[in-house]
Amino acid sequence: MSAANEQSRQWFENLVKSGQVELPTDQLNWLDEARQQARQAINTLPVPYRKQEEWRYTSIDGLLRQEFQPMNDQFTALHAVDLEDWLLPDMDTYRLVFANGRCVPQLSNTEELPDGVRIGSLRAALTTDPDLLATWFGQTANHQQHMFTALNTALINDGVFVHVAPGVKVDKPIEVLYLSLALEDAVIAHPRNLVVMEAGSQATLVERFVSTGDSVYFNNVLNEIILNESASLIHHRVQDESPRAYHLSSLFLSQQKQSAYRGTALALGGAWARTDYKARFQDEEAVCTLNGLYLAGEKQLTDFHLDIDHAKPHCASEENFRGILYGKGRAVFDGKILVAKDAQKSDAHLHNANLMLTRSAEVDTKPQLEIYADDVKCSHGTTVGQLDPEQVYYMRSRGIETPMAKKMLCLGFADEIIDTIEIEPLRQHVHERLHFTLDQVVTEQLQTDEVAQ
Repeated sequence: MSAANEQSRQWFENLVKSGQVELPTDQLNWLDEARQQARQAINTLPVPYRKQEEWRYTSIDGLLRQEFQPMNDQFTALHAVDLEDWLLPDMDTYRLVFANGRCVPQLSNTEELPDGVRIGSLRAALTTDPDLLATWFGQTANHQQHMFTALNTALINDGVFVHVAPGVKVDKPIEVLYLSLALEDAVIAHPRNLVVMEAGSQATLVERFVSTGDSVYFNNVLNEIILNESASLIHHRVQDESPRAYHLSSLFLSQQKQSAYRGTALALGGAWARTDYKARFQDEEAVCTLNGLYLAGEKQLTDFHLDIDHAKPHCASEENFRGILYGKGRAVFDGKILVAKDAQKSDAHLHNANLMLTRSAEVDTKPQLEIYADDVKCSHGTTVGQLDPEQVYYMRSRGIETPMAKKMLCLGFADEIIDTIEIEPLRQHVHERLHFTLDQVVTEQLQTDEVAQ
């Protein structure tokens, strides 16, 4: 092993040593075993580096230079008034609030839940519902996936637990607000989330990642989502973190017969942000739809990896991701659809489109299809382009100034993704966030010699 690899592995091992926590229960053999296996995996798994296909375009060197400190204790200094800047007006939800990776019950709103619905802290559920957790925990997530999934499992401290009983429809969205608070030390958190939708149940889940100030921190998030027969989940994720933050989300999705998952992922902030989707059809006639929008500007890297496994016949998936890049922003999109030999009548489509606003922006995009069945409908494609000068000219001829014309074209490009958000306050919030970025950053870039056209 090279000296560089040994030093990188030591970084992970040091985090494990410093981040061990005492959970509020004992004699949970299944949990102890999972944590122990994850710790062992960190000693044996390869450290992510550029020669690995999944990490070819995404360096973790900047991450490894940080000395992150664990935040194991609950943050108790927050009050309701402190949340006003992050709550969305007129958005009625069941809400869980996390601060630096730990649930803050006094700021959460999970009262008057419908019968058959559990929403709360994973840490608390280890005491209240250990048998239910034991049934589902680790069923979809593979801590051998890479070092970061192993790190999350080894250092489980808290997270979200959602369980919806058979046939139950949750009457309003479930919102999870992850708040990272500015501290003197660079902190690390490992939210571990488990969402179980029993047969015929329905729910909408909204995850929002926000922060105070521009502090350095690392959120290493792992989601396990299980949809049983005919269950339905709408899942919106908005990552809008500190411009110096590191963010990695690993989402493991398992779908049973006739289940439906629709996800919208928006990556708007962070210095280094990566999202991995691992979706697998476990039975026939399931549907998975993923939409994504990412912005990458100066000193930003945004990375999406999709791995959709059509293991059963008569299933459908559709992925549509769009990126807007400016300044020296970088983006990576690596999408793969695997259609197994017996997965006949699969319907799978993958597309990635990128809008380059400056010459110095960069995107590495690689949509892939791997098909072993012979009766399928599958397609994939990618586009990388600039604003159309003819469209800009047309708008200018109608009296619209050049910066506004270009901004309107960018908004139109993004709206195809944003409009998939059916919750009006959330959709409006994302629109306003995009407007702000285009006003404050993109317009300035478009008026310099860096304009890409």
